Amino acid sequence: MTELFDPHTTGVKVRNTIKNDIPKIIDLDKQSFPFLAKYGNIWKQEELNSHLEIFPEGQFVAVEPDGTVVGSASTLIVSLDPEYKEHTWIDITANGMFTNHSYDGDSLYGADISSHPKHRHEGIGSMLYAARKDLAMKLNLRRMIAGGRLFNYCDYADKMPALEYAQKVIRGELKDPVLSFELDNGFKFIKILNNYLDDVRSLNYASFIEWLNPKFHQ
Repeated sequence: MTELFDPHTTGVKVRNTIKNDIPKIIDLDKQSFPFLAKYGNIWKQEELNSHLEIFPEGQFVAVEPDGTVVGSASTLIVSLDPEYKEHTWIDITANGMFTNHSYDGDSLYGADISSHPKHRHEGIGSMLYAARKDLAMKLNLRRMIAGGRLFNYCDYADKMPALEYAQKVIRGELKDPVLSFELDNGFKFIKILNNYLDDVRSLNYASFIEWLNPKFHQ
């Protein structure tokens, strides 16, 4: 893939993941997702190995000039029937192994995206999304989809249901670090996914998001 460089001229670039990156990605996840890491809900060596064996061009890292991994993104290709089918993270990723990946699918699924806490708001997440969009267009996939954790919903759960929370974020009345970021990167909110991922912050709720490939042709 063509390497993408960050707009802040710090030398960070996005490239495809290689095996030597795997321990660095695991360490990054521990720092990026402390709530998930507490319960072991982060990538494991065998899962990341499986991703590289099954769909190497769909795995990305953001690296500094010295090789430090400051961001990562994992994807697979799926088809949903119906197109907005209810699903959990475990189901859609084959328990994190991506063994259900199919080049015959029409949707690039974003299983994970992360950036180091010290490097947030520096454009790294947007660079990773740009790499995913480039891949979706290169492979002529109809869309990119994902389930995004409603990260701050735990602070509002006693005041409103998850759908109302998401709608307030969409209208700009509330800010959610995950959903707001996804909307800023061109995704459309479709619906709420219940029991998507075991997570204390989102209370297991996620937003089904979609980006349509403007260059898709049948």
